[in-house]
Amino acid sequence: MAAAFELSHPRHGGRYEITVYQMGFRLGGKGASGRGTANRIEEHGLHLWMGFYENAFRLMRECYAELGRDARVCPIADWKDAFVPAPHVGVTERSSEGRWYPWVAHFPPGHGMPGDPLTEKNPFTVRGYMVRAAQLVVELLRAAEEKRDPRASGEAFGYRSGWPSMAGEGSVVDAIDRLLKYGQLATMTALLEAAELLRSAMQILFPRLSRPSTPADLLIRLVDAVAVSAERQIGALVGGDGELRRVWELIDLVLSILRGCLRFGLAFHPAGFDAIDEHDWRDWLRMNGASESALDSAFMRGIYDLMFAYEDGDVTRPRFAAGVALRGALRMFFTYRGSLFFRMTAGMGDVVFAPIYEVLKRRGVSFQFFHRLRDVSLVPAERVPPGERPWVERLTFDVQAEIVGGKEYEPLVDVHGLPCWPSYPDYRQLVDGERLAQEGRAFEGHWETRSAGTKILQVTDDFDLVVLGVGLGAVPHVARELIERSPAWKDMVTHVKTVATQAFQIWMTADMAELGWESAPVNISGFVEPFDTWADMTHLIPAEGWRGGTRSIAYFCSVLPDPRLVVWPEDREYAAARHAEVREHAVRFLNHDIGWLWPKAARVRGEFRWEVLTDEGASERGKEGEARFDTQYWKANVDPTDRYVLSLPGTTRYRISPLELTFDNLTVAGDWTASGLNSGCVESAVMSGLLAAHAIAGSPRLEDIIGYDHP
Repeated sequence: MAAAFELSHPRHGGRYEITVYQMGFRLGGKGASGRGTANRIEEHGLHLWMGFYENAFRLMRECYAELGRDARVCPIADWKDAFVPAPHVGVTERSSEGRWYPWVAHFPPGHGMPGDPLTEKNPFTVRGYMVRAAQLVVELLRAAEEKRDPRASGEAFGYRSGWPSMAGEGSVVDAIDRLLKYGQLATMTALLEAAELLRSAMQILFPRLSRPSTPADLLIRLVDAVAVSAERQIGALVGGDGELRRVWELIDLVLSILRGCLRFGLAFHPAGFDAIDEHDWRDWLRMNGASESALDSAFMRGIYDLMFAYEDGDVTRPRFAAGVALRGALRMFFTYRGSLFFRMTAGMGDVVFAPIYEVLKRRGVSFQFFHRLRDVSLVPAERVPPGERPWVERLTFDVQAEIVGGKEYEPLVDVHGLPCWPSYPDYRQLVDGERLAQEGRAFEGHWETRSAGTKILQVTDDFDLVVLGVGLGAVPHVARELIERSPAWKDMVTHVKTVATQAFQIWMTADMAELGWESAPVNISGFVEPFDTWADMTHLIPAEGWRGGTRSIAYFCSVLPDPRLVVWPEDREYAAARHAEVREHAVRFLNHDIGWLWPKAARVRGEFRWEVLTDEGASERGKEGEARFDTQYWKANVDPTDRYVLSLPGTTRYRISPLELTFDNLTVAGDWTASGLNSGCVESAVMSGLLAAHAIAGSPRLEDIIGYDHP
């Protein structure tokens, strides 16, 4: 959609005639959502936007501005109506007795809002991140000083007030030399001053370096001195103080990041963060001095959970490419604007894909729903002139259903004045729609092979250029010739992996306080499997159709382990079996684990209060016990296009860039490509779409894609 949005932009003067071919009845892929029972929002999983999603927010802001909705009629007329700050973020920790405890932090608003014009020098650089990391060390040490026993005090070598005002490179180097001569930093005051010096050195000295040099080595020695002193004065005093321990773990991790960036010369390396993608993030931090306690901290587990970073969905095999993880973490914490996270005020389909669809329709983009791509065919090798690249000659689609009267399918429904996607197609618009409904056609299912016919598009007759925007899991099924003809494509599908995910949503007649949650609405990760991530989504109640009985909403998600090799589409029972498995996981989780977060949600240990689940609008009301869960919503994301794309160590170099035109008239778009972020998220997908548009039209300029730092 980002590629189509850019290529249809008025700046191109209608140069491109664009048709979107979409399997099933709605847009969005892994971001698709629908309206089900009582107009409740049913998502693919838990979707939150981060405050560093500069490109994605810029696209949505432009989209809403062009759409120009009337706020008197539509409840979500402006982008600020669509996205609201979610500043409370948490992780969970497990005690030695096996109890789980939440740790919730409030992140203050960042300056400005995501998508605002950048008013300063590009902050999305390794050097910029390092300056911010050094500042964070100072702030964390001050926080630790407030929490620890105030025994550490005293003067620090007589130059405490000098660091922030230093302007000369020589004075900074001299100050570091003098400080290091003293060896240990004996007091907390001395440690704080050393950290201030480190911050000043990063601001003054490091940005002026054009290559690794002796001053960079000096900075490493200063980081080491701060780390040793912090370990002695804070780490050794943690004891049973959980808050102080968490602060110390963060100090430990940030200092390890600074040390690693300096040791590996990432600010000067032509590959930037990608230079360390061969390493797992934990392994890389360990080799740069991080303690085992910090590596096993709730913060680290939360990051791995957030990115579903478990090979084959096996939580005993956490693996995350160090460069991808580091880039994402630094952007997440140091460049967010407005809020660390944002919640959407309706479903992602309603807030994101419906407005994009409406704008693209106004621009003249054509949408062909119910078209399942079956094959991308290349020109035979013998017909490719010497020195030229092969090209896509033919596209073959299964036409899943025909539209009555040959019209274009109208996909949206009105919910309280808001255009939304339904959870099911409008069979009234389909030829033989009643029969298709009775047959239970799964238009979005990979295993659903029944169709109303075939459509074949030929190059020059029907198309000139192709943007392949399917999910990575579908590529081996629809692009077999591309994989056979290109070693790069073969390497990509061999090495870049995906993982299944699972999610469920529940609507309850009790509010969160009545369930025992005493904090603000929160997003929590790092919890117990099988559902390690939870978000309080109660704010969605007004956007749905409840009559007053629903008082809270909760979303849960996590990886779903792959139990065996699946052959698609022959294994027709696989999806149904995994769907039942997710139900089993959710019921067990609610019975045995949710009590750690919601202590009043269970009558006794191992027995959830099933009566708190709303059954309003359900086809079968009055169910009791665990059977009441059947009135809720859950999903096993096991279809090839539904699977989440992993960033495993050693694999990002196999990602294909939208700029690499291996085939003359084809580019790619998706969060599985070399997007510059290389992780499974909205921002990565949007950046990839912008790169695909650039590959075709030369617009947008690469320097206008925020945070794109690849050569």
